[in-house]
Amino acid sequence: MSQKLLLAQAYEEEAARRIPDTSRPKFHLSPYVGWMNDPNGFSYYKGEYHLFYQYNPYDTVWGSMHWGHAVSKDLIHWHYMPVALVPDKSYDSFGCFSGSAVELPNGEHLLMYTGVHKDSNTGEEFQTQCIAIGDGLNYRKYSQNPVIDGNHLPKGMSRSNFRDPKIWREKDGSYRCVVGGCDQRNLGVILLFSSKDAFNWKYESVLVRNDGRFGLMWECPDFFLLDGKYILLTSPQDMLPEGLEFHNGNGTLCLIGELDKEQKHFTNEYYQAVDYGIDFYAPQTLLAPDGRRIMIGWMQNWDTCKLVDAKNLSWFGQMSLPRELSVKNGRLYQQPIRELELYRSNKVEYKHVLLQGELSLNGIEGRTVEMEISIRAVDKDKLYQKFEVNFAQNELYRTVLSFCPYESILKIDRSFSGSRRACIHQRQCMVSDKKGELKLRVILDRFSAEVFINDGEQVMTVTIMTDTAAKKISFSSIGEVIMDVTKYDL
Repeated sequence: MSQKLLLAQAYEEEAARRIPDTSRPKFHLSPYVGWMNDPNGFSYYKGEYHLFYQYNPYDTVWGSMHWGHAVSKDLIHWHYMPVALVPDKSYDSFGCFSGSAVELPNGEHLLMYTGVHKDSNTGEEFQTQCIAIGDGLNYRKYSQNPVIDGNHLPKGMSRSNFRDPKIWREKDGSYRCVVGGCDQRNLGVILLFSSKDAFNWKYESVLVRNDGRFGLMWECPDFFLLDGKYILLTSPQDMLPEGLEFHNGNGTLCLIGELDKEQKHFTNEYYQAVDYGIDFYAPQTLLAPDGRRIMIGWMQNWDTCKLVDAKNLSWFGQMSLPRELSVKNGRLYQQPIRELELYRSNKVEYKHVLLQGELSLNGIEGRTVEMEISIRAVDKDKLYQKFEVNFAQNELYRTVLSFCPYESILKIDRSFSGSRRACIHQRQCMVSDKKGELKLRVILDRFSAEVFINDGEQVMTVTIMTDTAAKKISFSSIGEVIMDVTKYDL
């Protein structure tokens, strides 16, 4: 074990003692201490779910990338493990960037990550794919790292934008991985590699090209079969908006289609955003022992990291609630993992509430709650103009979810959530037109909201740093609305 790893483990353990549990999210993973971004190595190993993450333990801003580590039995409550990887080798001296994990036939846990180093003379950055092997607690870096470098790349591919390997094992025992790359036009490609043993790799193909359709570089790819369709998840940089489907900046993309196994080429038939809110990036999935495909993402966005002055915090960054995935009619659906339901308590339910104007309901309040809300027009021939839910609310603060049925637009707005920064505070999405009918499942933690729309057809995620004393939840409408509400404490 290197001295740098020992120092990082000692530092995080000592610094984390000064962070009270009440200052963290209740059931969303935050970093042990310092900064967190992309989920890494999301896997099931030795009876537990393992989640690693991009990690700077020494500061609450992006810096020298380590791999933090946490484990969970139920994907709700997490236990911190010692930092797993630090940038202590020549090939990863500038950082251990994102990657994934797989269990080997001998029972060892293999981590595959991007090692980054810079030329000391020119400052040019090089990204290569590396391996570490361990037992769920301690990991040692492979002596023959890097296992995939610039010599594996086809002509014209960038060596400085080549990162984020996602590895999996095929039914025949061989391995595949996809890696995000970039061509001479600065456009993203997803590259496919294969291996018989997970240590010796060869280039197979360009699985799919961006060709300028969705942003520039594609980061953090994931590729899997789900409900008879192949799914590619990736996070494009520098997106241009496409109506309300994609927004400016860094986004998340789901491509649904078919794989030509002979040509090793993926062709998409459908595409969509993964999340329509403000704070969601770099999702990664695992296949659970019971067959569920479960996804988790960084509940933040590179364009919104200045929502608060992170220098005044002891941690920054959260992971989303893990989500169960399915494909229906060419669309990716997401639902909160079912394990969350085991933590429900204090059920409060209202049926057939006639809403016109503003209304608060007895027992409907809190910052760690789940709400199921169903609304419909009193008269489908004369729709209401607007419906709103306000939460994390008091006389100073509120975050607002609003729906305008004539436009079929749902909007999340945290402009009055307490932020003193002029970053992104609003997002909108177009929902299915059902003549004023809308179903919402809203999961509130202390510093976030995840809104699942119409049984998971779309999701909107937002982080808030509102004082946790702001617990009020209220409803309002312009026009008459019939509303059902069920609320649970979590």
